[in-house]
Amino acid sequence: MIKKITKFGVIGATLMMLSGCLGMPKDVQPISGFELNRYLGEWYEIARLDHSFERGLSQVSATYSVNDDGSVKVINKGFSAEDNEWSEALGKAKFVNQPDEGYLKVSFFGPFYGSYVIFELDKENYEYAFVSGPDLDYLWLLSRTKDVDQEVIERFVSTAQSLGFKTNELIFVEQ
Repeated sequence: MIKKITKFGVIGATLMMLSGCLGMPKDVQPISGFELNRYLGEWYEIARLDHSFERGLSQVSATYSVNDDGSVKVINKGFSAEDNEWSEALGKAKFVNQPDEGYLKVSFFGPFYGSYVIFELDKENYEYAFVSGPDLDYLWLLSRTKDVDQEVIERFVSTAQSLGFKTNELIFVEQ
């Protein structure tokens, strides 16, 4: 059974409304040459900084597809062992600037958007992505597979640390 708009939805939406930022951390730059059609599909969350809207969730994934209006449909899903149920949130994303730049805004509730900044991407195969939110409190490593090479994890941690993220607080997600 999937419980909709639980940890992801209400708390995440509230956090996004309060932060309401479409900026990005000072030294983070979105990738160029982004191809949305190659990014669509399922991604697994490998690592993240902790937030109440994801706290305690394992088996976290995000699935992206295109809506009829051209925006991006976002489905975030994770399992809460404490509640013994799945949590799911439905959102939408739009490009902030041009569609070949990895800089989008995402909303899970109403007209309020938060930044989704892809600052590193395996452009050859679109196998992993480093993603930031509006500030240094939001950071994710996403992958097409549930496991990634240690080299990718080390590069993610090193890159994120050099940009000022608190990598010592990273949570590595049980998939």
